Amino acid sequence: MGDRLYFEDFEVGGCAVHGEKTVSEAEIIAFAREFDPQPIHVDPAAAALSPFGGLIASGVHSCSMMMRLMCDGYMLRSASRGSPGIDEVRYLLPVRPGDVLRVRMTVVDRRRSASRPEMGIVQARHELLNQKDEVVLEMTSKVMMGCRVPEAGA
Repeated sequence: MGDRLYFEDFEVGGCAVHGEKTVSEAEIIAFAREFDPQPIHVDPAAAALSPFGGLIASGVHSCSMMMRLMCDGYMLRSASRGSPGIDEVRYLLPVRPGDVLRVRMTVVDRRRSASRPEMGIVQARHELLNQKDEVVLEMTSKVMMGCRVPEAGA
């Protein structure tokens, strides 16, 4: 397959797990202070009294951490041409200090572009897993991916 990943490398049903990131209390608070300063994200004492029973990462922070794992795992070495958008995001479990996260990517669909033969669209389900292999976040999105052989059929 080589180092660079192209449209042809993403087979429907293909699945890969990438990365490992340990989440710290300090980074949860720092991110939330800037972008989502709710007490459950910035104040451990207040968070302890919440239904979550402790400090949790903002959902947007969880998405950002997943994106970093995706980039380090495969996106930065792919022929990605950007994304037309995210179809769905679901926060299933809170991300807490000390959690160790990984991302699992499963290709659910792909199609060659009819109008742009140099690229195709890859649809994938991304799951953010914690150290217990629990899915804490799910996201479905599409990525425009360059083709290794632009003139060939998919």
